[in-house]
Amino acid sequence: MFKWLHPYAKTQAAYRLCQRLTPWFAAISAALLIPGTLWGLLFTPADYQQGDSFRIIYIHVPAAMLSMSTYVAMALAALVGIVWQWRTAFMAMIAMAPVGAAMTFIALFTGAAWGKPMWGTWWVWDARLTSELILFFLYCGVIALYGTFDDKQQAGKAAGVMALVGVVNIPVIHFSVEWWNTLHQGATITKFDKPSIAAEMLWPLLMNIGGMAMFIATLTCLRLKNEIIRRELHRPWVYQLLHRDKGNQDAV
Repeated sequence: MFKWLHPYAKTQAAYRLCQRLTPWFAAISAALLIPGTLWGLLFTPADYQQGDSFRIIYIHVPAAMLSMSTYVAMALAALVGIVWQWRTAFMAMIAMAPVGAAMTFIALFTGAAWGKPMWGTWWVWDARLTSELILFFLYCGVIALYGTFDDKQQAGKAAGVMALVGVVNIPVIHFSVEWWNTLHQGATITKFDKPSIAAEMLWPLLMNIGGMAMFIATLTCLRLKNEIIRRELHRPWVYQLLHRDKGNQDAV
């Protein structure tokens, strides 16, 4: 079933895949994020209760959703690395970690900015907010643990175990508004019934979610390429690649 993945266990194949996908991811990201953000911030009607302050949803919700999705993807990469001993999987894991941490920070920051006018305070120890903060610490923990080892294969295994253990926090974040009485509102679009948001507000939100997902994919590919180059400097193909690029720059 996963035979198509096997070639990408090799760093050279993974690098070439990232090189092919990066421009596409970047183009799709720009094509969705720019109009989606402009539409959401400038042209959607004001919310009947929250007024214009609701517009932060176009940054907050994509960042919050994708902070969790990125963590799941990072944990899956860790699982592949641990089970099949793929170095590229560990590289992908650590490539995603700072990107996911940044998304989590954006979600926390925009959530605080949104909470101030709505709740009258920047922060409460609400179940959703607290579990999202724990997610940020998990990302930071994976990054820090990976950096403590000189042997990056061992670093990947140790950080991968931590990433896998942290997966338990993802359903806690998602279902916290259902399991506990919280100030945070319930699901807006991830419901089986009709989304509790008007269509003219929903479409730019969906565009931003898709655009930010592609932006995360772009950053992950760029970071993975850099990680591969850094780790594989002794490989002949990397030497040839770097000298070819240097030759192209000199020619220009």
